[in-house]
Amino acid sequence: MKPIVFATNNTHKLAELRQMLGQRFEVLSLSDIDCHDDIPETGSTFEENALLKARWVKDRYGYDCFADDSGLEVDALGGRPGIHSARYAGEHGDSDANNALLLRELEGYTDRTARFRCTIALLAGDDEPRFFNGTVEGSIIEHPDGSQGFGYDPLFRPDGWDCTFAQAAPERKNAVSHRGKAVSELVKYLEKLY
Repeated sequence: MKPIVFATNNTHKLAELRQMLGQRFEVLSLSDIDCHDDIPETGSTFEENALLKARWVKDRYGYDCFADDSGLEVDALGGRPGIHSARYAGEHGDSDANNALLLRELEGYTDRTARFRCTIALLAGDDEPRFFNGTVEGSIIEHPDGSQGFGYDPLFRPDGWDCTFAQAAPERKNAVSHRGKAVSELVKYLEKLY
């Protein structure tokens, strides 16, 4: 089984992805390859940021690598927080603060439509970047609900669901999530490549 690096330090994303991939691939984290770099995310799109992370690992550590960039786009806020989702309230990964800020900014809005978007950039084989995308439409509820998942999951109710991502079992979420859709396309490609 050929190892491939998922360029993330986010333990939630890593666990979610390993669960989706099962035993088909040996997925290494950044810490598994002793990469503790603060990889810059200076792109203006999900695609640019995902490719920056994948290229950083491929160029410096030599592994086939994929990286994702994902976030929440809220229509009433002009698509914010978007690529700034993880740092929306300032500190990277402070989900409680991010969720609280989002709810404050949505006060008084009746349009609460939103989507999660994910782009995965892969550098493997011929080193030509390949991109895999996933989107899930939904809306932002008024109060957090649920303890599964991470990030904005307690506020996001997918279209057609009666619960948030944070109320759903991981398998149910992964079957329809933005990351689940992008990973599904990634896996199809990797199975042909390897």
